Amino acid sequence: MFRDVNLFKTIALYFRGNFNSIKVLVQKRTFLNIHRTSKILVNNGYLILNKKYLSNDPFPSVFSIGVNSSLIVNNTFFIYSGARISINDNAKLILGSGYVNHNLSLSCYKEIEIGNGVAISENVVIRDSDNHVIKNSNRLSSEKIKIGDNVWIGMNVTILKGVTIGEGSIIAAGALVNKDIPAKSLAGGVPAKVIKSNVEWS
Repeated sequence: MFRDVNLFKTIALYFRGNFNSIKVLVQKRTFLNIHRTSKILVNNGYLILNKKYLSNDPFPSVFSIGVNSSLIVNNTFFIYSGARISINDNAKLILGSGYVNHNLSLSCYKEIEIGNGVAISENVVIRDSDNHVIKNSNRLSSEKIKIGDNVWIGMNVTILKGVTIGEGSIIAAGALVNKDIPAKSLAGGVPAKVIKSNVEWS
């Protein structure tokens, strides 16, 4: 099923059947590609797609949900304009509460979980798969990503497969996260390393 809502300023989509009693607010210039076997569940609040700071924001977003895939939204979550989000076949995306600023690139092939109170800045890449396998290697091509509660992710950060970012952590702008980050840590660099522990932010 494909829904082009380019002509609408803001619409509310209520999916039935395979979709469980949800509210998804879709702003203009959002392109949806939702397979009939996929499932969406919003437990509380809303999912707001392609939110705009300015009424004349020209940047589109693309949101795709593949075969037998699922999206679970536990609280209100905002995704700003310019996003490219793909939940591929048999994959799961779990969103808590918070927001993602402009130009998110999220590719989910297995499972990505984002907690509550999360702030994600502009131009962030989150990808749980390499999409290729290195021969004679025991590493899986796809591994779950988990971003804990109250995490702040700076601009131009890349988060790769198999990573857990602990609760309350800060990821500095431009970092490449390819290993776990403990809770309440400030991490930065390529690859990202812990710079400071026991940090707090608001």
